[in-house]
Amino acid sequence: MGLVRSICLLIAMLSCHPGWAQERKSSDDFLDLFEPRNQISSQHILEFWGYHNNDGGGTYDDTLKLRYYQPLNIQGWRGTLRLDSSYVSNYGPSQPNQFSGQYQAGTTMMTIWGNPPDIFHKWNGTIGARIIFPFGASGQWAAGPQISTIYKPIEGSKTAFSDFSPLARYMYGFSNGNTTSSNSGQQPLLRSLYLFPTIGINLSPSTQIRFWDENGMVYNTAGGGWFVPIDAMITQRLTKHTLIAIGAAKQVVQTYSQYNWSFYGKLSMNF
Repeated sequence: MGLVRSICLLIAMLSCHPGWAQERKSSDDFLDLFEPRNQISSQHILEFWGYHNNDGGGTYDDTLKLRYYQPLNIQGWRGTLRLDSSYVSNYGPSQPNQFSGQYQAGTTMMTIWGNPPDIFHKWNGTIGARIIFPFGASGQWAAGPQISTIYKPIEGSKTAFSDFSPLARYMYGFSNGNTTSSNSGQQPLLRSLYLFPTIGINLSPSTQIRFWDENGMVYNTAGGGWFVPIDAMITQRLTKHTLIAIGAAKQVVQTYSQYNWSFYGKLSMNF
């Protein structure tokens, strides 16, 4: 019941806050924000990611990830489909292989989101869902809803803010789909609330620094405990269709264990 109340509260906050932002649109406050009506991208995006993580106990993992965004237009309903697939190499004192280079299938997941105008007439944000497939390292089915929106500075505002894009997602693991010996050390079933208070700041017309864009906060609803990182990513647009980024995350609160630190980068192409 506590989880249901929390999700309802998040929906109420994200759906009511735009009115507050728009009511203050005429003020001189440099933090004044408004909610764009169109938050669905019409571009196809293909991204190549690389991660190097440490769990704090001498164990490392290198991850290669492919991420693809597909615009959707189904009978007037506009949305986005995102597909993620990865390969992971684990190594360290506790691993059977003491060197990197041996990759196995990692997490594969599908996320879809859009704006349902028949449900939220005055709210421009999106609702959606994610499914994690029981392939490779995940070893379990998991699914859950998400809700998000975007706030941008009013036109003519003298602020370096690019956007404030909060997202909340809950994931519920409900079945071990792969119980082979290679997954005997798989993680417990997911029961986690993910919060991304994403903030973008313009450093130049083609450069941004983004906080909590790739790595957000996690609350374990099964046994309790928070994981809160400091996450920052610098993006550089090279051309109209090409962007590169490099980022890092470091845990500052870890009553729910996730990782100690993470370095990552991406090459993004839109078309």
